[in-house]
Amino acid sequence: MSEYPQETLARLEPDAKEILARYPQPRSALLPLLHLVQSEDGCITASGVEFCAAQLDLTAAEVSAVATFYSMYRRTPTGDHLVGVCTNTLCAVMGGDAILTRLREHLGVEPGHTTPDGAVTLEHVECNAACDYAPVVMVNWEFFDNQTPDTATELVDTLRSGGTVTPVRGAPPCTFRETERILAGFPDPRPGAVDAGAPGAATLAGLEVARKRGLTAPRLPRPEGGES
Repeated sequence: MSEYPQETLARLEPDAKEILARYPQPRSALLPLLHLVQSEDGCITASGVEFCAAQLDLTAAEVSAVATFYSMYRRTPTGDHLVGVCTNTLCAVMGGDAILTRLREHLGVEPGHTTPDGAVTLEHVECNAACDYAPVVMVNWEFFDNQTPDTATELVDTLRSGGTVTPVRGAPPCTFRETERILAGFPDPRPGAVDAGAPGAATLAGLEVARKRGLTAPRLPRPEGGES
C-alpha cells in the first residue's frame, strides 16, 4: 500500500471533505477527488488512488478502473503545460497532423512525453470538440484556435520561457496542477479568469444562416402528448 505522508494528508483531507459534502452519494465525488490528487501529483499515482479509495470506502481496484477509463486522468507525470494537438478528421484536414509533426520535432519529444525542462507535455488528442475553429491546440484544456505549425511553435516557446499566452476564448491558462484543482471544484482566484467571452463568428455561422432563411426547429410533442 502506498500512502501520502502526513503533511500531504493534512492538506488534502479538508479539501476532500469539502468535495464530499457536495454529493448526497459519496461515490459521486470520485471524479473531482481524482482531479484533486492529480493537482497534488501531476498524474494519478498509487498514493492518489489509495487516498480516493479511503475517502469513499472503495477498493483501489474500483478507483483505478475509473481513473484509467477517462483520458483526462494522466498515468504519467505531466509538465506545467499539457499541450494537446487534435488530429481528428477535420483538424487533420486543416493541418493538425502538420502541427503535431512540427511540435514533435521542435520539442524533441513524442506524444505522451515531457520536455526535459518539465515545461511542456505534448499530447495527441482525438478531438478537442471545437471543430469550428480547426485546427485547434489546447493548453491545459484552454482552446487555441486556427493554429498553424508556426503559431503552435511560437505558443510552446512562450510557455517554455515563462511568458503568458492568451486564447481568443477564455482566460490565460494556469499550470496543469492549478487547472486540476479548479476541475476538482475549487475557485480560480485569478481576476477575470471566469469571464465568458462572446461566441465567435464560426460558432454562430449556422445560426445566422438559419435566421436568414427563416429556418426554425421542429415543434416536438410534450411528454404527456400535448404540443410544445
